Amino acid sequence: MFRRILIAASMTVAAIVAASVPSRAQEVTLRLHHFLPPSSTTQADFLEPWAERVMKQSGGRIKVEIYPVMQLGGRAPQLYDQVRDGVVDLAWTLPGYTAGRFPLVEVFELPFVARSATATSQALMTFYQRHLTDEFKDVKVLSLSVHAPGALHLTKHPVHVLEDLAGLKIRAPSRQINAALKALGATPVGMPVPQVPEALARGVVDGAALPFEVTLPLRIHEIAKFHTNTGLYTAVFLFAMNKARYDSLPPDLRAVIDANSGLPLAKRAGEIWDAAEAPGIAAAKARGNEIYTLPPAEVARWKAATRPVITRWIADTDARGLDGQALYDEAVALIVRFGG
Repeated sequence: MFRRILIAASMTVAAIVAASVPSRAQEVTLRLHHFLPPSSTTQADFLEPWAERVMKQSGGRIKVEIYPVMQLGGRAPQLYDQVRDGVVDLAWTLPGYTAGRFPLVEVFELPFVARSATATSQALMTFYQRHLTDEFKDVKVLSLSVHAPGALHLTKHPVHVLEDLAGLKIRAPSRQINAALKALGATPVGMPVPQVPEALARGVVDGAALPFEVTLPLRIHEIAKFHTNTGLYTAVFLFAMNKARYDSLPPDLRAVIDANSGLPLAKRAGEIWDAAEAPGIAAAKARGNEIYTLPPAEVARWKAATRPVITRWIADTDARGLDGQALYDEAVALIVRFGG
């Protein structure tokens, strides 16, 4: 009888102890997938520090495994569906890689809308909270951000005036940027960024619209000899988590994810992408490449030529029952509000 009482008491104490720390026993490994190399700003300066913060703030209970260059399979345009469907837990990608699927967020990719990445990323995240939650309802959005205004990188011909673009095949990341290049007289070629170095080297395209930041890990500056700063565009980045995976976490671990999401993360992302332009520019200069910045009078010509792209987006948005002009004006005003 004494032995039975002792065993029962021991089991009761063990159950109480286990019940008092259930979440401490739960450790989570999240798989994060993206398409750029490990040396890219995306991984080295954004994703790895984010993973380290999450691990530290969770007391080591959340671990993030990062898989660059599509190591888990598929192609860059499939990353959104991979994270939506739970093939991966986290993904960093461009909504613009699936043309027309996310039409409202494209307002930030319209010609000459973006300013600094820091200001535009904060504006974008605020705009998301007001207007884009339904557009991205299938995933848990951790941040939306943009890179610094992209430049044109050309292999054979410099671009100094509008007429220099005539007939040139220029790679672009999304349909609004494609439309802007077409309005400027170029022949746009849509492709994900991993394909750009080979396309430039083989002459499939004459140039590419890219931020200087990504030219360094892709060694674009070794292929392209001419670089033109235009202020024409930026591209939207999405960092997202599978909703079911997020919901499965205990409340304290969800709180860690939440603390490393939203407007503060978007601001940090913008700061990273602004700062990352300098090394790319320096690498191009070191090779003796030409770096040219359009003067204000020429920018005005480019703005006039691309204005129909903005008008068309507004009309298409109106056709969906929304006020396109008001949304466009709000996006621009938010960028100004955040210092753009």
